[in-house]
Amino acid sequence: LYLTTIGWKSGRPHEIEIWFVAHEDAFYIVSEKYERSHWVQNIRHHPAITFRVGETTYSGTGRVIDPDNEPALAASVSRLMDTKYDWSSGLIMELKPG
Repeated sequence: LYLTTIGWKSGRPHEIEIWFVAHEDAFYIVSEKYERSHWVQNIRHHPAITFRVGETTYSGTGRVIDPDNEPALAASVSRLMDTKYDWSSGLIMELKPG
């Protein structure tokens, strides 16, 4: 998945390549650096994002998944990440098309 955020200080587009899982109607990524990742900080300030999976480009919004408020979703995403990558440690972010 290629995620483009808008730099919260610079205002410029910033693209990263990152592992992901799809679940229901959204895509999920994990920041092993939690809030220290620049792309997490960008989404916190400017939740409007674009991202590309394969040949499909989406516009949408990003948000942090709080495991205390959404434990079932956090557990499902963690299981999917563990199954796909044998890793799921970090801050879960939801990328929602639309």
